[in-house]
Amino acid sequence: MNSDEIRETFLRFFEQKEHRIIPSSPLVPRGDPTLLLTTAGMVQIKPYFLGLAVPPSPRLASCQKCFRMTDINSVGDSKHLTFFEMLGNFSVGDYFKKEAIAWAWEFVTESLKLRPERLWVTIYLDDDEAFNYWWKTGFSESRIVRLGEEDNFWGPAGDSGPCGPCSEIHYDFGKETGCSKSGCGPGCDCGRFSEIWNLVFTQYNQDNDGKRTALPKPNIDTGMGLERVAAVMQGVSSVYDTDLFIPLRDKICALTGVKYGKDKTADQSVRIVAEHSRGVTFLIADGVLPSNEGRGYVLRRVLRRACFFGRKLGIENPFLSEVAEVVINKMGHVYSEPVKNQNLIQEIVKAEEEKFTSTLDAGINLVEKAVDEAVIQGRDHIAGEEVFKFWDTYGFHPELTAEIAQVRGLTVDLEGFEAEMEKQRERARAGQKFSVTLTGALTPKGELKIKLISKPTKFVGHKRLKSSSKVRRILDQDSGHIISSASRGQKVAIVLEETPFYGEMGGQVGDTGRITADSGQIDVTNTIWSPYGDLGEGAIIHLGQVVKGTISEGDPVEASVDLARRFDIARNHTATHILQAALRQVLGSHVYQRGSQVHPEGFRFDFSHLTAINKRQLNDIQHIVNERIRDNLPVKSKVIPYKQAVDEGAIALFEEKYGETVRVMKIGEPPVSAELCGGTHVKSTGEIGFFIITGESSIGTGLRRIEAITGRKAEEFLLECLLTLENVAEELRSSPSEIPDKVKALTAELAAERKRSTSLERELSRYTVESLLGKTEKVNGITVLAARVPFTSLPTLREMGDLLRDRLKSAVIVLGTIHDGKPGFVAMVTPDLVNRGLHAGDIVKQIAAVTGGSGGGKADMAQAGGKDKNKLDEALELVKHLVQEIN
Repeated sequence: MNSDEIRETFLRFFEQKEHRIIPSSPLVPRGDPTLLLTTAGMVQIKPYFLGLAVPPSPRLASCQKCFRMTDINSVGDSKHLTFFEMLGNFSVGDYFKKEAIAWAWEFVTESLKLRPERLWVTIYLDDDEAFNYWWKTGFSESRIVRLGEEDNFWGPAGDSGPCGPCSEIHYDFGKETGCSKSGCGPGCDCGRFSEIWNLVFTQYNQDNDGKRTALPKPNIDTGMGLERVAAVMQGVSSVYDTDLFIPLRDKICALTGVKYGKDKTADQSVRIVAEHSRGVTFLIADGVLPSNEGRGYVLRRVLRRACFFGRKLGIENPFLSEVAEVVINKMGHVYSEPVKNQNLIQEIVKAEEEKFTSTLDAGINLVEKAVDEAVIQGRDHIAGEEVFKFWDTYGFHPELTAEIAQVRGLTVDLEGFEAEMEKQRERARAGQKFSVTLTGALTPKGELKIKLISKPTKFVGHKRLKSSSKVRRILDQDSGHIISSASRGQKVAIVLEETPFYGEMGGQVGDTGRITADSGQIDVTNTIWSPYGDLGEGAIIHLGQVVKGTISEGDPVEASVDLARRFDIARNHTATHILQAALRQVLGSHVYQRGSQVHPEGFRFDFSHLTAINKRQLNDIQHIVNERIRDNLPVKSKVIPYKQAVDEGAIALFEEKYGETVRVMKIGEPPVSAELCGGTHVKSTGEIGFFIITGESSIGTGLRRIEAITGRKAEEFLLECLLTLENVAEELRSSPSEIPDKVKALTAELAAERKRSTSLERELSRYTVESLLGKTEKVNGITVLAARVPFTSLPTLREMGDLLRDRLKSAVIVLGTIHDGKPGFVAMVTPDLVNRGLHAGDIVKQIAAVTGGSGGGKADMAQAGGKDKNKLDEALELVKHLVQEIN
């Protein structure tokens, strides 16, 4: 069986067992702050296990993309990987150990037709229930091994979450492949046994303190490594000899000229490059971009490690983008993301590789030099300060430094490195300031620390901007305490049963307006959305101040949104959707939104793209957006299942959390834009009015930002531009259409006048030189000229110095002048006096210091600038004393 057949066989098997097949979630977990990357198939099932969301079916199965860094140093052996595919079946409170074990046995022996005598099973020490179910399948008791918590208790995927005892199925490659020790069995690292399936019996939830509590219902979470099963099914002992890796191996060998199987060291390098190329490709495809923090650091580390091992194979030029193309060709029929983002993947890989390659040789040389010095000094490690320098200056990850050092038997001081990193973070934090609106009750993200309510606020703001409601909770902003009523002057956070106010979320700012009761009124200055759980809707919290009377819990109120402000926000939000479609049309389908901030005055839109956008492209993008506005396309929303939305082509945000059903915003019919979005929008694009791009810039590797305005702000901007144009025309005594020609003529005239001024200045300088020849003095037999000259430029001052040097033949010359309100100096020393120890750079540096400035240069000529023009003459007086001291 090849890998495609194994994948399909597994999913169809569990489909027949009434499991719903769910697609792989991205490598970037949605809505789970405890995880950096998706490490197991259970990650997207976690909310169901915790009772935070309702699963589409109590029985689920998937083939999940996974990424783990725990085994990165073992990559290149027969079975360890960073990126892998995990086949899994899950029960959310439905079946448990009996069915999980029976179906696992059925699948491996009947569907995969593995020989029972080749299989071993491990269980948790005291899990007699699992033992009995394995024994009932007919499995040999002698091959059921009990192991402790380290081996057979599955912890949570992250700092907290579902966990429980597990049972693993191991494949035995035979005694001849192992260590031949008497105690050799599953768990031995000799290579004889390969764990192919792990059945986790999730019975507990573990909190951040490690405390375990029983789940409402026990669940099943299994994980079968596709690559390992492929090795078994294809009769090989290494995952790198399967159909998943052979095309990559062949490509790398073709690029390097290496013959696989001839040299163990080279073979390992080939395997590492092949493995890391898969990981890099899928990380970028799922929205991760290189950086020095978080997921971006993981990507950069893996990519640079592949680059390093490529260099060990003799590849000096960037090559990983070619290997990535093979990955896409091999996996694209299973996962669409690499195909959709192929250009972006290859561009980012190439740019990042070029960036690292330019410093790779220098970095390797420095690390090797540090290793040599450590060996000579008798040290067994490289100091943390050195490791940090290699990282900070040359982009050498500490782990890469460790690999080079390890060859010579040295370690690296990672604690010292972390200490240096923390110093750098502290320096970065020192300049940051932070304040919150709701003292004592808001986190840095603006979310309430306390749970104000037990159920979500009903949002009605998509249909109306004024609604009747009732006060559910009131919180005093100053104390952070829940109160029963608030009176005039108090700053409060208030929760209603339903509201038309949009709470800040998804990049869109919150609404403002007023909440009115018979007894009082609150002016709302901001609205925020605060989740009360990992998933689902939450409380919409109105921040404001009581301006009239009193407001009490339970009061009937009327909530009214500021209409003009809301419509400004809606215009800008709809414009972001049209902009993304235009960007993808002009720049390519690799463009995806990476963030946005939508407010009444305009918006910023961050997106994936490697290079700066030129003026023609920007004009095209702006034109397309305005065309869509003039077309007055309908803007409609509908709520449909998430899978259906994605299948229909709706664009979802990377790292955004979505439920089973989602709101899709479609613009036009057929749609020119379709995105998952919960924000507020106009009803037709014509309501936007006009769209203007005000800025475009880079915000990081592979990330660009566009800033733009619409509607009223665009009108104000245009009026201001027209007014400026009219004022300029008036000053030039011309019409607006004549301004370009007038400016050209004035520029030419100004250039001619400058040329004439420079010519006159030079002519005057020659007369000045003549007058200065008579002002020289003798100091210890040396001719010294230190003089102030009329206002002139430094280039002219240098020309005067050259003339004086040629005329005086042997002299120390220092000229000072005032230019643009500041003192400037030129010093010259003839060659014969340079030989006697006089240095123009030293002289000019000391005299400039008198005026609060600095400078320097060569021994025969130097220049400097100062700050205090009133001390120019005092500085020039110092010249004679300096010459006297030297001689």
